Parts: sequence; structure tokens; C-alpha cells
Amino acid sequence: MGDNTIGTFFKVTSFGESHGNVIGVIIDGTPAGLDFDIKVVQQELNKRKPGQSRFSTPRSEEDKVELASGVFDNKTTGAPICMWIKNEDVDSSKYEKMRKFLRPSQVDYTALKKFGGFEDYRGSGRFSGRITASLVMAGAIAKEILKKYNISVFAYTKSIGTVMDETNFSLNDLSEALELRESSPIRSINVSLIPNMEEEIDNASRDNDSIGGTIKCIVKNFPVGIGGPIFNGLESNISKIVFSVPAVKAIEFGSGFKAAEMRGSVHNDPWIIDNGKIKTSKNDAGGIIGGISTGMPIEFKVAIKPTPSIGIPQKTIDLDTMKETEFQIKGKHDPCIVPRAVVVIEAVTAIVLLDQLMFEDFIPRVLNTQQNI
Repeated sequence: MGDNTIGTFFKVTSFGESHGNVIGVIIDGTPAGLDFDIKVVQQELNKRKPGQSRFSTPRSEEDKVELASGVFDNKTTGAPICMWIKNEDVDSSKYEKMRKFLRPSQVDYTALKKFGGFEDYRGSGRFSGRITASLVMAGAIAKEILKKYNISVFAYTKSIGTVMDETNFSLNDLSEALELRESSPIRSINVSLIPNMEEEIDNASRDNDSIGGTIKCIVKNFPVGIGGPIFNGLESNISKIVFSVPAVKAIEFGSGFKAAEMRGSVHNDPWIIDNGKIKTSKNDAGGIIGGISTGMPIEFKVAIKPTPSIGIPQKTIDLDTMKETEFQIKGKHDPCIVPRAVVVIEAVTAIVLLDQLMFEDFIPRVLNTQQNI
């Protein structure tokens, strides 16, 4: 397994570069017999694509998905599924001019040392946030399979800058929450805070700057007993794939860092019987104990850093002269990446949880079998 593939049974391989011909994905291990509708994949991509509002990059990409293999008569065959989108709004000239400068908080120096200058640096190449389109394509399929087992993955914008949504939503009706989220250009579900969140982004954009935020993800109806101790823990596996998303800088499950301020008597989740089922009365554990699912909702929050490409002059190094200098980044960039990252966090979560369920034989290799053997 290389740097571009993740998964044991549901294997996802990402390919393409930001300014290359295409961004694509190969998915090996999709169960045969799944109803496949390319429109579902397109709908997910539309939530991630650029140019959706004033809060995202003006780069204009249709991001129309094309299917190459793995589906026959609108059913998955069990063979690898290959999909891609084309890169169309590409202007690499600015990156040619910036090549000799090390952009602050970008991969220029680390990639240079790792790949010896042979890496595709246009638009940050393989390190670009555009690469997440491949994860969204795979995640769309993973979410459709999870739905068959009544497992839902839902994420939303928890904060933008200093504007934090402290509400603990019930989210009993995820379809209603999804409709509410998609009516907001920043994908918040707290109507009263949306104007303040928008103002945070607008202020940063006016200053030629950027702003970060957090995303909350909730997985409902995930079965109890999935995962393992030490190196196969659900938190470990979720964290690994979440950190494959560019701009993610932190993750916390349940009460997260607040647990460090609590006493055990406050943090502990008491076990109760609810309608004949064992549950906990609260969920500071975030649905995972000992690396294994408890049956409570899996809940975690991720921190998204500000987009490093900003229009303010910054200090850096000129590689030609090996002297410190100042330069200004040109190009099309998001003042805040959080709204577009919401669907990406959903996608990677669905990918890793599906792989874990297949690993533990909870989900079979063939769905809707037509043979009686």
C-alpha cells in the first residue's frame, strides 16, 4: 500500500494533480449488486466544487463525474470502480512565477526535499485541496452502502473563526438537518449564527486574508462492538483518514480537550437501559471506548486551518538568491475552506467506517444476490 491508497477491503486509490488533466479515484472492493446512480456521486461533488458562493475560490470547475468501470446495468459488478473529473479552469502561469519562493505554511519546501524538485508544484499538485474530490466520489458510494444498514454520516460547520455554535442538536431527523445545512452557503445549521459566521469570512476576505473553523461530524446507528484495541481502534482509523484531508490540524472525539478539565465523576458516561437496550445517559466518550464502538452516536470535531494562500505580503525565502525576502501570492483561493470541507469530512468518515464493517464481516461482499445456492 502506497501513499495514495487507503483501506483493507474497501480500498480507495486517489490519483491526479490540481493542474493536471484529471482528478480521479479507483475503488476496489465495492460489494457487487449495489444499485449505482452516477447522479448521487455528482450531487456530493457539487457540495465540494469551487465557485459555489463568495465564500469559496472563484475557480470555475464543472466537476462533472465520468465513470470508466465497475458498473454494468446500473449495478456494481465487484470489479474496481474508476471515476474522474476534468480540470478545466487552470492557469499555471502564476505558479511558474512563484516557483522560487517558499510560500508560508505550504508544502513547497517539504515537497522539494521529499521529491527532489520533480513534484508537480502547479496549484500544489498532489497536495492541493482539489485532490479531495476523489475522496468525495468514493465517499458517495460508501454512504450509499451504509444507508442500506441505516447508518448515517452527517457533518456541519461548527465554528468560523471566533464564532462558535455551542448548541447540542438532537438531530433526530437528519434529512431536516441536511436541508437546513444546504440552505446555508457556509453549511451551518444554526440559523441565528449564520450572519456572524458570514461576517467573519467577509472581514477576512476584505483584508486579503483567510479564516479557519471547525466541523462537527456525527455517525448515527453505527453498531456496537466494531473496532479493536491498540492499533485497530476506531479513533485511530478515523483520525488517520481525517488527517488525509488538507487543512485539518486537530481532531477530538466526544468531549475531547474539555475532558482534560473534568473530573472522572463528570466525564464518565453512566450506563442505562433504554427501551430494553444498553446505552449511556450522555456521550462524552463520543461513541467509542477502548477503540470499539459503544452503539451511541460516533461524534467528533475537526479543526480546519486558515487557507495559507492569502493576498497579504509575507516574508519568505528566495531560493535563487538564498536570501530572505517578501512576496505576495496571486491566484484563486478560498477565504475559508470550511464550508467546502464539510462534505469531505463526511466522505472520509464513510470510507473508513465501511472498510471497518467489511473487515469485521458486518457487510457482505455481495448485496442483493440473485442466486440461490
